[in-house]
Formats: sequence, structure tokens, C-alpha cells
Amino acid sequence: MDEGFGGRRGFEEKERSVLWGDAGSLGAEDVPGDVGVSRDVVSVRECGFCEESESFMRRGRLLRWKEGFPRRGAPCGEEAPGGHSWPARFTPARPLPPDARNTREFWGDIAKEFYWKTPCPGPFLKYNFDVTKGKIFIEWMKGATTNICYNVLDRIVHEKKLGDKIAFYWEGNEPEETTQITYHELLVQVCQFSNVLRKQGIRKGDRVAIYMPMIPKLVVAMLACARLGALHSIVFAGFSAESLCERILDASCSLLITADAFYRGEKLVKLKELADEALEKCREKGFPVRCCIVVKHLRRTELGTGDSLSQSPPIKRPCPDVQISWNEGVDFWWHELIHEAGDECEPEWCDAEDPLFILYTSGSTGKPKASGVVHTVGGYMLYVATTFKYVFDFHAEDVFWCTADIGWITGHSYVTYGPMANGATSVLFEGIPTYPDVSRMWSIVDKYKVTKFYTAPTAIRLLMKFGDKPVTKHSRASLQVLGTVGEPINPEAWLWYHQVVGAQRCPIVDTFWQTETGGHMLTPLPGATPMKPGSATFPFFGVAPAILNESGEELEGEAEGYLVFKQPWPGIMRTVYGNHERFETTYFKKFPGYYVTGDGCRRDQDGYYWITGRIDDMLNVSGHLLSTAEVESALVEHKAIAEAAVVSHPHPVKGECLYCFVTLCDGYTFSSTLTEELKKQIREKIGPIATPDYIQNAPGLPKTRSGKIMRRVLRKIAQNDHDLGDISTVADPSVISQLFSHRCLTVQ
Repeated sequence: MDEGFGGRRGFEEKERSVLWGDAGSLGAEDVPGDVGVSRDVVSVRECGFCEESESFMRRGRLLRWKEGFPRRGAPCGEEAPGGHSWPARFTPARPLPPDARNTREFWGDIAKEFYWKTPCPGPFLKYNFDVTKGKIFIEWMKGATTNICYNVLDRIVHEKKLGDKIAFYWEGNEPEETTQITYHELLVQVCQFSNVLRKQGIRKGDRVAIYMPMIPKLVVAMLACARLGALHSIVFAGFSAESLCERILDASCSLLITADAFYRGEKLVKLKELADEALEKCREKGFPVRCCIVVKHLRRTELGTGDSLSQSPPIKRPCPDVQISWNEGVDFWWHELIHEAGDECEPEWCDAEDPLFILYTSGSTGKPKASGVVHTVGGYMLYVATTFKYVFDFHAEDVFWCTADIGWITGHSYVTYGPMANGATSVLFEGIPTYPDVSRMWSIVDKYKVTKFYTAPTAIRLLMKFGDKPVTKHSRASLQVLGTVGEPINPEAWLWYHQVVGAQRCPIVDTFWQTETGGHMLTPLPGATPMKPGSATFPFFGVAPAILNESGEELEGEAEGYLVFKQPWPGIMRTVYGNHERFETTYFKKFPGYYVTGDGCRRDQDGYYWITGRIDDMLNVSGHLLSTAEVESALVEHKAIAEAAVVSHPHPVKGECLYCFVTLCDGYTFSSTLTEELKKQIREKIGPIATPDYIQNAPGLPKTRSGKIMRRVLRKIAQNDHDLGDISTVADPSVISQLFSHRCLTVQ
């Protein structure tokens, strides 16, 4: 086995130093006076709730930790909740500002933990963030070769000797449907399916679409693609046939992997039927997909006893007679192909900068709006492995549960690649939080003794409304760290999560990041960062955020404006698939020299970052970004609609929901029937997550004299807020009073 990067020295020697400052590498002059870094070497696992740091802020009001944390003046070094220990002479504060030398050293040391077939022959990092100086590019370890599947499976099984360790506990839609799979079993299945894909002609650089429920074979499918150097493009199984079709077309996927059907709660999703519809649309558009591999999931009892338990967990819920249409020569059963495949498969060695996968940003469903984010092998591997390890304070005995679907970036990074790169045991959940009852999640926590739990604020708000009892009737004693992802969390939900779910003893890591960033960007570190509910807190190591005003000037101290990043991190996207110009325009053109997140942000007097929401025309619905333009396009495709405008509206569970204004064509009348037709059309065109909560009849829309719709005014109308500000540019002010009189009765 090649050593690569100068040897296989364990990263454990270094983990105590770089993140918070190393006394051996920093002189006194290097440590800013306001940064509380001790002269001792400090690690993430030596958490810092001692003396001044035992409190957190809520909306500027100091609240004391009540139970489970050291009392003021408690001697440093005493045992803290969740196995953390308080270090000597350490007061946590903001981390040291990253510089190029520290950043390269930090990631260079981490790279030594992984297997590289050949080392990096040239510069460890090269990049250009300034469109005025040429093409935007980012290269981490270009020329080094590796394989991410090898690193998350073969390395874990053979080098780390963890073959018998459980990789995933699978929890089906029904509580009785459970199974588990070890790292060795997973390696065998991935090798078998890699051989299946090779036999079907899949080679390095090919694109494979995956449209599957949350089952172990979804992990097998994506890792098999990675083993061959093929790009996987996973489409969330809640998306429509048209959305699947457009993603297949944009990436020119030559093969589709799907399943017969599955249940999500009480709802039956006929996945093969949707896949067939999508492939028919592809054929109509001149792009026939030559192969569709189908998992027999809902009807798996038909397979008999020949399939091992890990491959075919028992089904408890009687299923109806789901008719599976079959296209001879195109459709193949997974279980039939796998029986003919060998269980050894040499991985394809890839350049660190070779593409690993394509993932379409939510709400972008095809040309000309398609935005297929491309992540690469080496940098993404390092970033998700490291952020997982430190942000969740990972220990070998942990059981980790990220509730996200693998169809989203959170599932890619923190269900599959990040945990597996660390040899972690995770929970893979097919169901929903409220089925068969509202205590399902806490039942699962107790069943598998989950220690680290990562979910969305939407789920927290949903479960809050059922009260404390469904939570407190379960022990949850195993929980050590809680996390949130997908959208900013409101302080009320944060406090309920901390006080009720975490019983006031679990640190909460409220993480900010994006599909485009690959992994966590702004986050607390558990136990090491005093908490402010709703704040994304501080940057991860090597991440250099800034807040800019409209003129592109960096703002110091307390400030509010555009959130940008000044230098690359290993997990940053490299391009938009097939459209690098779009990549440059979307993320780098507005402020040359910076990666532009598209989010607004406020930095408070303590240096904490607060995400204020999307600055562009995107909505964050239940943690999923949706394009208002795309929803408007779907609405106006209806023959009755002449014009549409979509804005966000606060929602007690989703965070934001869609409020739509529609102007009718002559000869049509607004009715409940039309409203249902419009909702159905959006579900078919985009998917259920984009279904509007409110659709209002709008005889006219507030526009400037140049014809631009004033969405700022529409947002005010949707919320019944008559403080409209300056409306002198509205061409016809009488439209506004009409819209107020027609507005929907809303709930906030």
C-alpha cells in the first residue's frame, strides 16, 4: 500500500493543535489579544465550559446553563456532560484567523489519514476566485490519485480492521422492519454491484441517475458508482417524473437505478411507475436511457430465503398488488444481476480533482435553469470526513443518526461519506417522524442508543406542537450531541430542542452550509463554543467568511450584509455541470475575489454569525431551497393563468411556505377547483415539497413603470403588513388595496 503524502502517520498527533492554535507553531505575537487561546495545546475533545464560558445568549439576554454543566468557579478538569472534559487554562472564544500556511498544513496532515495511490506531485492548493483575473478554478492536491469508495470501505475493513463493525442500522417505514449491515458486508455488496455496472458498460466519467428510497441498496449504488469513477446523480425520491427526466437529460445519464415502490408513512410511492414516466419523457426528447436496474423492495418477500437478511430485510406491512410494468431489454432486476456478479472489484484510481457526483440544487429542474453542482473526489472526501469528526465530536463507540434523505447534500455528506470515512455506525431511516406515532424518532434513539443526532429545524418545530410527553416518555439517555441543519433555527425551537430533547445536557451544533460548500462552514463545536440559540456561530478551520455591503466593501465588527468567503476550502464545488460560465456568474461575478453564498448575514458584537435568509429569489421550505421563478413558470403553464408571482410567507413548521399570486386569463374565474388544479400541476412539475400553502387571486400585480414586479410589496401583502415603505415607484397603487382585500387567511 502506497504511503502517499510522506507516510501514514496518524492524524491523532495533530488533532490537538491546529484547530484552536498550537503553542509550538504560534508565537505570542500571532495570537490576537481578544482571542482566548491558551498557551497549552488545545483540542476539540477538551471542551471549554469553564469560568466565564458557562453561559449562552438568547436574543442578547444572558441565560445560565442550569443542569449538567460546571458551576461557576468549578475546578477545571472535572468531568463534563457527554464525556467531555474541561481543559486547564482554556477559555473558548473565536478561533484563530486562518492563513494560507496554517490551512495547507492542517489539510496536508489530514490527507495522511487516507490512502493515496500516488501522492500530490505539485502545489497542494491552487485557485482563482477573481473573475477579473481569468477563469475561476480550485485545485486541491491535483495529480494525487485515490478512490473514495476504497477509503470509506476497503481502508476501514482491511487497514482499520473494522469489517465486523455495523455500518448501518436500517429502520424501515414500519418499526418492525429492521436490519443491519457491517462494513465487510457492505464492501462485498458494493464490489458485486460495481461488477454489475461494469458489465452494463459503465466506465469512469459516465453519469448514473439514482432514484431510490432510503434503503441500504441506495448506499451500495452510490458507492459502486464511486468505485468505478462514474458520477452518481441522486434524485430525491419525492421529486416528480418530470424533475427526474430533466436531471437525466442535463447530465446525459446512461443508466437509471430505482426501486419498485415504497411507503412513506401511510403513503404508497410507486417509484417504478414514476421512473417509467420519466424514461418515456426522455425518449420523447430524443434521449433513450439504455438500462434501468430495479430493486425489488416493496415486494421483496417474493425473493424467498435465498437473499441474505442484510440484503432483504423482512417486510411486515401487507402491500397491495402493485403492478410493475416491464420494458424488455431496458429493465433488469437488481437481485438477478447481482447473483451473477463476483465479489471482488478493483477500484478505478481517480485524480483528486476528478468529479465524484452531480447534485442538483433544489428547485433547479433542467435547462436552461439547471444547476448541477459538481464535487470532486479528494477535497470533498477530506472535508466531509473532517467536519463530521470534529463538529460531532466523533468517537468510535458512537451511533450517529442524520435524519436527512440521501437525495440531499446532507445525506451525501453526513449519512454516507463523512460517517463512513471515520468508520462510524449510523442509522438509516426510511420513514417519517410522525409515523406510526409522533414519538417515532425518540423510540429509534432508544432502540439503537443513538449518541449524536442531526436533524432539521422543520422536524423540531413539527414535533414541538405535540408537546413534551411524546419525547419524555422515552429515555434518550444515550444522546450526547444534537445538531440542526438546512435552515436557521428560531430560538424557541432551539430551546425546546435543548431543554426537552437534550434534557439540558447536550450541546447543540447549529450548522450553516450549502449544497455548494459540501460540508459545514459556520458551526459551533460541541462543548467548546458558548451557545447563542439561532446563531451559526464561528467558521470551521480554514474557512474565511466576510460580510460585504452592496458596494463589495468588507464590513468590520457588528455588521449586516452579504455573506461571502474569501478563500477556498477542500469541499467547495468546482463547477456547474456542463456550464462553467453559470458557475462563475452565480457565485463569483457579483463580488470578484469572493465566493458569494447568496445569503444575507449579520455578525454581532461577539463575532457570532446569524444567517438572515436568501438575498436572491430562493425560498427555504422545510430546509429545501426552491426557486420562485420555477414555481411561477409551473403556474403560468396552466391555461387559466396569465401571470404569477411567488413570495415567501412565514410558516410555524416549515419555516417558510409559498404564497402565490395569480392573474387569470380572460374568460376564467378563480375557484377552489382551479386552486387544486394549480397545486396538482406544481406537484407534477416540481414535486410535493413545492406545493403552495396559499394561492391568491390577483387581478393585477404591483409593478414599477418599467414592468418589474415588486415582490417586496407582495411579501408585505402576504403577511397583511400595511407598512409598505416607499411605494412611489408603483405604476398603479390601486392594485395594492385590491390585493389586500383578496388576500388569503393565513397562519403564522
